[in-house]
Amino acid sequence: MISTVYSASTHGISASVITVETHIESQIPGIVVVGLPDNAVKESRERISAAIKNSDFAFPLRRIVINLAPADIRKEGSAFDLPLAMGILHASGALSDAQVEGTIFLGELALDGTLRPVHGALSIALETRRRGFRRIILPAANAREAAMVQDIDVYPCTSLREAVACIEGTHPNSRPFRVDVKQVFREQQGFAAMDFSDVKGQEHVKRALEVAAAGGHNIILIGPPGSGKTMLAKRIPTILPPLSFEEALETTKIHSVSGLLPPGAAIVATRPFRAPHHTISDAALVGGGIGYARPGEISLSHNGVLFLDELPEYARNVLEVLRQPLEEGAVTISRSRSTVEYPAAFMLVAAMNPCPCGNSGNPAQRCSCTEPEVQKYMSRISGPLLDRIDIHIECPQVKYQELTSDRRGEPSQRIRKRVISARARQQERFRSRPDLHCNAMMSSRDITRFCSVDGGCKDLLRSASQNLGLSARAYDRILKVARTIADLADSVRISTEHISEAIQYRDLDRRM
Repeated sequence: MISTVYSASTHGISASVITVETHIESQIPGIVVVGLPDNAVKESRERISAAIKNSDFAFPLRRIVINLAPADIRKEGSAFDLPLAMGILHASGALSDAQVEGTIFLGELALDGTLRPVHGALSIALETRRRGFRRIILPAANAREAAMVQDIDVYPCTSLREAVACIEGTHPNSRPFRVDVKQVFREQQGFAAMDFSDVKGQEHVKRALEVAAAGGHNIILIGPPGSGKTMLAKRIPTILPPLSFEEALETTKIHSVSGLLPPGAAIVATRPFRAPHHTISDAALVGGGIGYARPGEISLSHNGVLFLDELPEYARNVLEVLRQPLEEGAVTISRSRSTVEYPAAFMLVAAMNPCPCGNSGNPAQRCSCTEPEVQKYMSRISGPLLDRIDIHIECPQVKYQELTSDRRGEPSQRIRKRVISARARQQERFRSRPDLHCNAMMSSRDITRFCSVDGGCKDLLRSASQNLGLSARAYDRILKVARTIADLADSVRISTEHISEAIQYRDLDRRM
């Protein structure tokens, strides 16, 4: 008898439905799995055999051939344990066709038949709905995540016995698992523990960060140790607009396939903030791995912030892999067996000292670095990478009077309101371009269309280009930043005042 049940596997952040065909022959007992399985799937033979026997089901002592179709897609991970076990039970006559019809099975089995959580449940639930399957049976720890997809029935189970009872209709709690999607999304958005009001002084830096958040611009903070660069960077997510539900789903899919979603979690409802150490490899940053390419830090930062502290300390090859994602908002990882594309639309926030000792330009401390040492330190960051960073801002040492003052700074919530208003103007401007979400994403053609300037602005830009030696990319980025500054000022047109402020954020180019 040939049995057919269905499962699914992830490729990147997308999922594919996998057909599990099981054939039982009257030959020497054994299990053969074909259809391009990896080692984890091949090893499942022993887990499945033990789980079926320890769950008090009869295991057929005959030759079992299992085919995972389509055979040209590599099958990876332990999520195929449950569908393989269901296929064997169905082929041996323990389950009927009607019981397994229209169902996606997913889950790793322990030797005693317990179901353990798997990765990528949200992506698989979305594909389940798209392909017209009516229900999905999966580990209880993945239930809230899968239940965020409406219009399918999610059945959480803790064991193989419970999964069989569920499809037979004999389990006491055989109703689908439901959650109030909107309520769960609101609850998990929560409130940030950090706030911009905690930061003393640095008003001009806060202004630059507000402009960066309003337009989705990349920014670099340059200043001596202890000037508050890290403190400011960590508070950027508190002024960014809240995630939309669609953005949250896409972000959750990335964290889910990476195995970073906590057990029982439903959705990533706040913007990610990733701060990898400077010893990170290029593969860990951009994504990769042996055989199957996993998401890197830039993809885990999608719809959020990637913070690189002490930027010159990162290896040169690590920094250079950022160039393509910064331009395209996605990263393509090619391996001998597959090619995977992951989204990587993040806001880059970098911080660095002005010299190796950190005291260059600090009136309170004497710099001990020689000119060649400073030049060598600065040259660790390539010009093309700096060109892709829209805002360069100096972060000086905080004065004693500001540090000891009882006056609190402007709270994040107030800054966030202005940022949200500016983003709303951008969305209205780009209503005919659904692929554009903020000013930083504009192409050269979009800049020509949406960033028109008058004669006075052109004269100012001409002077800046001659004095600063701006590249064509830097010129475009000044216009993007000026457009954001105008949005914050609720101005339809870009004025010389907006251009002037945008140029100030590139003035450090000469120093770099």
